[in-house]
Amino acid sequence: MEHLVTLAIEAFTTSDTVNPAGVDEFLNGRSMPLVEGDRLTFVWRGEAKAVQLMHWIFSLPSEVPLERIENTDLWYTVVTQLPRASRVEYKFLVETDAGRQLLRDPLNPQLAHDPFGANSVATSAGYEDPEWSDPDPAAKKGKLERTKLHSEAYGDDRQITVYLPAAHREFGRYPLLVAHDGSDYVRFSQLKVVLDNLIHRLEIPPIVVAMTDPKDRLVEYAGDPRQAIHIAEELLPALERRYPIVQRPDARALMGASFGAVAALSTACRRPGLFGKLLLQSGSFAFTDIGPSNRGEVFAPVVDFINDFRREPVRCSEQVFVSCGVFESLIYENRSLVPVLQSTGMSVRYVESHDGHNWENWRDRLREGLSWLFPGPLWLVYD
Repeated sequence: MEHLVTLAIEAFTTSDTVNPAGVDEFLNGRSMPLVEGDRLTFVWRGEAKAVQLMHWIFSLPSEVPLERIENTDLWYTVVTQLPRASRVEYKFLVETDAGRQLLRDPLNPQLAHDPFGANSVATSAGYEDPEWSDPDPAAKKGKLERTKLHSEAYGDDRQITVYLPAAHREFGRYPLLVAHDGSDYVRFSQLKVVLDNLIHRLEIPPIVVAMTDPKDRLVEYAGDPRQAIHIAEELLPALERRYPIVQRPDARALMGASFGAVAALSTACRRPGLFGKLLLQSGSFAFTDIGPSNRGEVFAPVVDFINDFRREPVRCSEQVFVSCGVFESLIYENRSLVPVLQSTGMSVRYVESHDGHNWENWRDRLREGLSWLFPGPLWLVYD
C-alpha cells in the first residue's frame, strides 16, 4: 500500500512552482498526525529554515528532523512501529530567520495540559480517551470543600481540598484517600469527574479524598520527614475529627505521581501500617546502589531515601498499585522497585502503558488503580 505522504510527494514535485492549492487539498479533512497502520506521519506547514519534532519518548532521539517536500511549504517525518494504543505528547521546534521557537502543532487540535502549559497529542491505532473520564450526566456530583490547616511541621498554613461523594451522609463511614498534588490531579487528570463516575458505576465505594498541595514541591516531596509528620500527625487527625471516615488502616490510602509518589511512599515508610493502601504513579524513585545517579542535585534526598529502602525494605502498607509509562525515563526505576516492594510481603499490582510522564497517562490508570485498592461491592457498608 502506498502511503499518503508518498502520494503527496509525487503529486507536489511534478511542478516547478509551489502548489498551495494542492497542499490545501491534501490537508483538507485529514487529522494530523496521519495514522496509517503502525506509522505516524507528523506534518508541519510553513516557511522555515528547519523543523524538528520534539517528543517525550525515552530511548528515542528527542529531536527528529522533518523533511521539506520540494516545491511546497509542507514538512514531514514518519515515526514507524509505534506500539498499538500508544499516546505521545509533542511539539515542533521551528527555526526561522527570527530564531527558534517551540510550538504546538497548529494542524492538530488535540492538546494535553499540565502546570507548564500544553502539548500536542498523537495517538496510534487502538488508543481512545477513557469514556469514564468524561462527565456523565447520570452520575451524581460530589462536592469539593476547601479548608485551611495549620502545620507545625512546616510552620505555615496549608490549603486542603476535600472531595465528598454525592452519597455522603453524616451517619455513614467512608474510606479515605490522601492525594498529593491534589489540585493538579483535579485540573489535569479529571480526578473529581473520575471519582463521580466510578462511584456512580459502583466500581469504587463512596470515598472521601483529601487533596494536598505543597509549597516547595521538590523539597517537601523528596522524602522530607516533615511530610510524614504533616500527613500522619496533622492532616489525618483533623480529617478524622471533621469527617465520617473509617479509622482503620485498610480504609486509608495515599497516592501521588512523580515526586508525589515518592512523598506517598516515604510517608508510609515513616508510619508503617498507618495507611493500608498506596497508589504510586510514575514515581521518581531514583537510586544509586548499582551506579552513580545522573538525575541532578534535586534528586539527592530521593536517592538517599530509595537507597535506604532498597537496602532494608519496609512492609509499610498492605496493597500497592504501581503504574508507569514505557516511554518514561523512569521506567527502569519503577520496574526495579516492584520486586523490592513484593519482598516485604505487600500485595503489589504493577501496570505499564505506552505513554509518557504526564497527567493524562496518570488519569488513564486511575480506574484500574482505584478499583483494585477499593473494590466497590466490597466496600459499600461501614459500621
